[in-house]
Amino acid sequence: MLGTVLLLALALAQPACPSPAGAASQRAEALKRLLEVFGMEDPPPSPAHFKQPPQYMVDLFNTVANADGVTKNPDILEGNTVRSFLDKTHGEKMRFLFILSSVAKNEKILTAELHLFRLWPRATDGPKRHHFCQVSVYQVLGKSQPDAPGGKRLLAARLVSLQDAGWEVFAITQAVRDWTEDESSNQGLLVMVQGPDGSPLDPPPLQFASGRDHHESKKPMLVLFTDDGRRGASLPVAGFPDFQPQAPVLPAEMPVPKLTGPRSTRSLDRLQPCQRHPLSVDFEEIGWSGWIISPRGYNAYHCKGSCPFPLGENMRPTNHATVQSIINALKLSEGVSSPCCVPDKLYSINLLYFDDDENVVLKQYDDMVAGSCGCH
Repeated sequence: MLGTVLLLALALAQPACPSPAGAASQRAEALKRLLEVFGMEDPPPSPAHFKQPPQYMVDLFNTVANADGVTKNPDILEGNTVRSFLDKTHGEKMRFLFILSSVAKNEKILTAELHLFRLWPRATDGPKRHHFCQVSVYQVLGKSQPDAPGGKRLLAARLVSLQDAGWEVFAITQAVRDWTEDESSNQGLLVMVQGPDGSPLDPPPLQFASGRDHHESKKPMLVLFTDDGRRGASLPVAGFPDFQPQAPVLPAEMPVPKLTGPRSTRSLDRLQPCQRHPLSVDFEEIGWSGWIISPRGYNAYHCKGSCPFPLGENMRPTNHATVQSIINALKLSEGVSSPCCVPDKLYSINLLYFDDDENVVLKQYDDMVAGSCGCH
């Protein structure tokens, strides 16, 4: 995958071809291939109006990745995709509906959470009788399940404080699995507020923010953790404290010749030892900044340089590369080239973006950044 990204980035950065039509065709093909790397057929449209992504998704991105999107800790996420969905009812305050049509059939549902913002309790006449109330979340069932009591199934229930405001999170994984298997079964969720002993309270002392009456940052939200099965060999940047452009290290046995002129510069490049070089992928330059929230781009890096005999430890050679280098140097077999300078550590990156339905998605892509280079 990294090789594809490098080729595409280099193609997009090339000067225009003599034919404008040929240049446009090459760019379109390169962007199409780059979309395939990100698991998409077409780029999502930019939101029609400015949309603030949910703070939870922004915080999650910053926890998982650094400013360039490179993964800091792969163990934080369960799976490689996190999707957020906003409530579509805009009506009843305790009824919620989330449209999950953007979830691909090949995605494995791992965990689903209902995020509700608890408002400050209403002022009541006289002393408060309770410090807590019981909040229950139900999956609303359709007519195809008439045996369910009251047409609903209990998903989660717990005591919630009446002393403050803030987010409450409820596990609703089973309901979402049902909905993704049969889209027509999605009749939404029902939330009920009762006394600590389950007794009815009228009016309920606790309310949650709705999508209609409250600020964007407090809207009800479903957060879905999935895995699409696309896995590579990426490693966390946190595991390698030397995650900086590698300084060129020349073998002691290899003097640097004094060369001049353009051709000499190219010759010097070939004589430089295998090392990592910057390779910027700028999403704004590509034309994707409208739907990608973070990062604005990232440094994929690429490997360039020679793998001269003898291969020192600074070249990070494999045993196979060492043997190949010896055979090549001694001309013991025809047609055996010297080892190649390639990435030997790969990191994943994370994208935070708007999908086709303007839901915010956090997705992790493996093998996107060359962490270091070696002779293989």
